[in-house]
Amino acid sequence: MTSQDIKKIDKKLYESLKIDCPKCFGLCCAALYFSASEGFPADKEAGKPCLNLQSDFCCGIHQDLRKKGFKGCTAYDCLGAGQKIAQVTYGGQSWQEKPELAKQIFDVFLIMKQIHEMLWYLAEAFRAQTNDVIKSKLKDLIDETDSITHENVDFLMKFDIEAHRDKVNSLLRQTSEIVRARALGGQKSNLKKQKTIAGRLNLFGADLRKANLRGADLRGAFLIAANLSGNDLSGADLIGADLRDTDLRGANLEKSLFLTQSQINAAKGDANTKLPVTLEHPSYWEK
Repeated sequence: MTSQDIKKIDKKLYESLKIDCPKCFGLCCAALYFSASEGFPADKEAGKPCLNLQSDFCCGIHQDLRKKGFKGCTAYDCLGAGQKIAQVTYGGQSWQEKPELAKQIFDVFLIMKQIHEMLWYLAEAFRAQTNDVIKSKLKDLIDETDSITHENVDFLMKFDIEAHRDKVNSLLRQTSEIVRARALGGQKSNLKKQKTIAGRLNLFGADLRKANLRGADLRGAFLIAANLSGNDLSGADLIGADLRDTDLRGANLEKSLFLTQSQINAAKGDANTKLPVTLEHPSYWEK
């Protein structure tokens, strides 16, 4: 596989995993549960449209979401699952036009979101992986996963997502081990003795400015309000890490593993925060 082939795969994949709200039907605003503890002014039931969702599926307070307490909305990213459901799975048919299908559409959206999330991680692994054998396996699984996103409703509703996730996680872990070992360069991480909650590192509010986080295993870590400013997280695995209000000002995440836009959107950063080429600085970050 040539470098040009890889670029074509990357471009096609990442374009399909970028949100395109005008092509969606406000699925995140209706299908999801909003929690007051996760960046919303009040709880909202799953399947109940947000009061700010207009008839054209646009948000009535889009420009003032953070001012009005909807930080959770600005952090959310469906990774392109919304427009895939709206335009491909249901062929442009909205839940407003077919209210009898609303629950089904919302349920399938949640399934598609998980599949697109797996696609994102596979694409990131493919981009970071240097082992040709594993890279070939990643390419095959990317193709298989992408084809699933184009299946019909009946297929998606019956799809064994956990079995597929197991296959994906196996390759993600192999990639993580290789990339982290390379980033550590023989050094040892100093996070091994940290306390955990349900098996996840408990780093709530921790001052990690002087910690060696190169090649660190931060999978699923609770980094809420932690201070990572100025730190180098090259090769660090951040899959599933909770970065709500994490201070990333001046931090180097350019070569971090498995970051998503929603994680970045939930964190605090500035113009000096280095991100992977696949992610963007939120407009509300410090300049």
